[in-house]
Amino acid sequence: QLQLVESGGGLVQPGGSLRLSCVGSGFTLDSASIAWFRQAPGKEREAVICIRSGGGTRTYEESVEGRFTISRDNAKNTVSLQMRSLKPDDTGVYYCAVGYGGCRASDRPVSRWDYWGQGTQVTVSS
Repeated sequence: QLQLVESGGGLVQPGGSLRLSCVGSGFTLDSASIAWFRQAPGKEREAVICIRSGGGTRTYEESVEGRFTISRDNAKNTVSLQMRSLKPDDTGVYYCAVGYGGCRASDRPVSRWDYWGQGTQVTVSS
């Protein structure tokens, strides 16, 4: 059974950091592009950042530029999202997604991604 499981979410104060993980089971992630999406209350799910199979990255959400870093460990079938200098606007449910499009600019829509995790809640609040 193909499955993605996110972890690492939680409550953090503004300016703090969190590290999210996405682990794949039932399939290998090394040939896929992996993206992190987030969904704030009452808003649509949006693409945040993506990493290609070869390790190149693309940041979709301008507001996280320089604060969020995506990385992958193919040996562990895991993709991580390091988030720093968190802001209240970063609050939401964070999802990892698997696709094979190569993190193109045209891959922003949810419909371009094939497999999804269940999400992990990130709350930035004092």
